[in-house]
Amino acid sequence: MLVSELARFLDLPITTSMNQARITDIVCATLIDLRTRLVLVDDVHLLNTRTRNGAETSDQMKHLSERIPATFVYAGVALDASPLLTGVRGAQIAGRFKTVANPPLPHGSPAQRTAWEGLIQGMDQALRLEAHRKGALVRHAPYLHHRTGGRIGSLSALVREAAIAAILNGSENITKRLLDDIDLDELAEHTHRPPRRR
Repeated sequence: MLVSELARFLDLPITTSMNQARITDIVCATLIDLRTRLVLVDDVHLLNTRTRNGAETSDQMKHLSERIPATFVYAGVALDASPLLTGVRGAQIAGRFKTVANPPLPHGSPAQRTAWEGLIQGMDQALRLEAHRKGALVRHAPYLHHRTGGRIGSLSALVREAAIAAILNGSENITKRLLDDIDLDELAEHTHRPPRRR
C-alpha cells in the first residue's frame, strides 16, 4: 500500500494488472527523475512491524530508502512506545535511522520567545482575512504559548479554526476573545487552558 500511495501522490497511471514490484520501479524512477531530495512519511507510530502488513511496509520503506537518493524522514508520535522499533525489523529500522525528538517549543528565555514569535509571525502573515492587521497575532504570543503549551500542531489548529470562525461571523478579524472561544485538542485544553471566569 505504501508504494501505491506514493504512486497516487505522484499521479502516476497505475493499473490493476501491475504488481507491487512494477509499481515500485515506476515510483523510484519517477522520484529519481524529479530529483527528489526529501521523502516525508507521517504517522509511522501506527506501523506495527510484528504484523504481516507492518513487516511488508517496513521492508518497502527500507527498499525505497536504498533506491532513491533522498533523505527519508519518518514522523510519528511516541515512537519509543510504539511497536515500530520492536522485533527484528524494528531493529533494522532503528539501526538505519536516528530519532530526533520534537518537544513543545519553550518560552522561557528571550531567544525562545523570539523563536515562538517568529513562528506566530509566519502564521500571521499567511492570514488573508479582510480586516486582519499584520502583527495582530504576534501581540498575543504569550497567551498563544500558554494556550497551546508550545505545541505547533495545537497552535496551527487554533489559528486555523479562529480564521474560519472570523469568516463565518463576518468579522474577518482574529481577536483574543475569538481565540479564547476556540476549543483545542484535549492535551492543550486540560493542560494549559486557564480556568474560565464565571
